[in-house]
Amino acid sequence: MADASAVQGIDVHVHIATGDNLRAMQAGSGETETTTRATAARAYFGSAARMRVTADDVADQYRRLNLLAVVFDLDSEAQTGRKMSNDDVAEAVKRHSDVLIGFGSVDPTRGLAAIDEARRCVEVLGLKGFKLHPAIQKFSPNDERFYPLWDAISSLKVPALFHTGFSGIGTGMPGGDGIKLRYTQPLLLDDVAADFPNLTIIGAHPSWPWQDEMLAVARHKSNVFIDLSGWAPKYFPPALVQQASTLLQDKCLFGTDFPLIPTERWLSEFADLPIKDEVRPKIMVRNAAKILGLDHLTT
Repeated sequence: MADASAVQGIDVHVHIATGDNLRAMQAGSGETETTTRATAARAYFGSAARMRVTADDVADQYRRLNLLAVVFDLDSEAQTGRKMSNDDVAEAVKRHSDVLIGFGSVDPTRGLAAIDEARRCVEVLGLKGFKLHPAIQKFSPNDERFYPLWDAISSLKVPALFHTGFSGIGTGMPGGDGIKLRYTQPLLLDDVAADFPNLTIIGAHPSWPWQDEMLAVARHKSNVFIDLSGWAPKYFPPALVQQASTLLQDKCLFGTDFPLIPTERWLSEFADLPIKDEVRPKIMVRNAAKILGLDHLTT
């Protein structure tokens, strides 16, 4: 892992290509998403947006910026037919252990298989958390059918990062490409946080149109945090900026959603926000370091 004095931030939300998507990129077959979904995503995030990059590309960029990156793919095989690979994430971390931290992903609807894979991710592969997207994976976090999985992740003592709020993926497509926003409401995570008080939950992204809900849940539940990815900081809701600098200064985490949000743009715009100088190191490094057990970065 990088020298503590050199680390300027821990980006807790970075997408990489694995499995079928990685093989397609390596074969030079171009865009790995369906053309319509990729086109819609570019319209939402900007014409230059890419859905995924390789772990090697991330490592090169983040090493240059003196940042650590939490990297993951999403298990959406049931919805897209493409297989991701937690093994690929683990291999990437081994190649770039100075700069990359790996999260696994499982599809909660797979039942016992998801639990087995979650345990393998941590106990065998050494991954440090999980990425879940209720809207794309089509599940409600507070459905008790999935409680055995949350119990397993809690027992593994690693965080679970859930997409919350609006989804740029599917935006503008007929029916939103089947993506249902109701699965991403923060109050669903409030139920999970209450029922699993030892499970560390990260609500990803400004949670519009339920931003106030997310702020309330993070303030009320000691085990709930907010990552600031997925939006350019100049568009952050005023209430989020205000509470990130005050009441929730210990609960907010630096995150970009790279490559959908360029890292340099996020850093530049965050520097312009009215965040207290003494709070910035917490958001950029210390809060995530505590969650991830990186004790050498918590002071």
